[in-house]
Amino acid sequence: MTFLTDEALKQKINDGYLVERPEEMTERYKKALIQILLVQADTELMSAPAYYMAACKAPSINTRLSAYAIIQDELGHAHIAFRLLEDLGMDKEYLVYRRKPHEFKNPYGFDQPLESWVELIVANAFFDRAGIVLLGDPFKHTSYGPWKRALAKVDKEETFHLRHGEVWMKRLCQAGGKVKEEIQRAVDWMFPMGAEWFGLPDHMKRHSDQLEYRLKGYTNDQLRQQWLSAVVPLCESCAIKVPAHLDSEKQQYLLDYPIPVEYDPEKKRWLFDKPISWDQAFERWKRRGPYNEHYVRMIQRDYQKFMGLLNGNGQA
Repeated sequence: MTFLTDEALKQKINDGYLVERPEEMTERYKKALIQILLVQADTELMSAPAYYMAACKAPSINTRLSAYAIIQDELGHAHIAFRLLEDLGMDKEYLVYRRKPHEFKNPYGFDQPLESWVELIVANAFFDRAGIVLLGDPFKHTSYGPWKRALAKVDKEETFHLRHGEVWMKRLCQAGGKVKEEIQRAVDWMFPMGAEWFGLPDHMKRHSDQLEYRLKGYTNDQLRQQWLSAVVPLCESCAIKVPAHLDSEKQQYLLDYPIPVEYDPEKKRWLFDKPISWDQAFERWKRRGPYNEHYVRMIQRDYQKFMGLLNGNGQA
């Protein structure tokens, strides 16, 4: 481990230095890097079972294959992030196969059931947009060299996922009728989920290490604005209603409700008349959503069977 102080490392990074190895890190830098990488790894991993659930209801072979290609990409992205964590001394096998469901760090959106092809389309348009916003930031700004290089591949593939969602969303909305109503219902619960995705507003942010070490370059509110500035115009172009609008004077998108608010996961309904504190929102995230255990079991099931067979044969 380096004998650099945190201040000395921050100065080197501000001068343009890229960190390449654990030996060049301070403990605080390494801790902040592990934290952000683990969220990325878990988000990519847990999107796969969520997307698979909806892909099974795709309307044709071609649409199902497109969804499977996205799932394959997401698993590849998860592998990249877990491999980087392995370089930092983490046990990749433990992280993927032996953690308890509530220990995963993926956003609350990927604890929800995606129950139709339409919901998959909106998830691609909204959640993959969030992914591009969040990962495009370190791709441009991160001080950790291996992650910056790895994100070149991830960025291109996430763009395909996003375009898949946007193109299909526009196509289905043009058809009108019941399918457009289904799009609206999916947007009604996914839009606030995406807005919440970026976490605490800047004036409440408790930790700044990720910014100070230039692991990322934008604040939570800046990232949320990037997401809103893409998603709101998309919905407006489809004549889909969202609880947000552009403030022409500030040139910012504003939410038409006080974030965060209470959520009913069984009905997939946001209770806009019941605002809650961010501490209460964090407690909801920690309790995990209704499909958290189901999705983790899908990932871990065959591994556990395999290890059981090995143990039964006396080989492990």
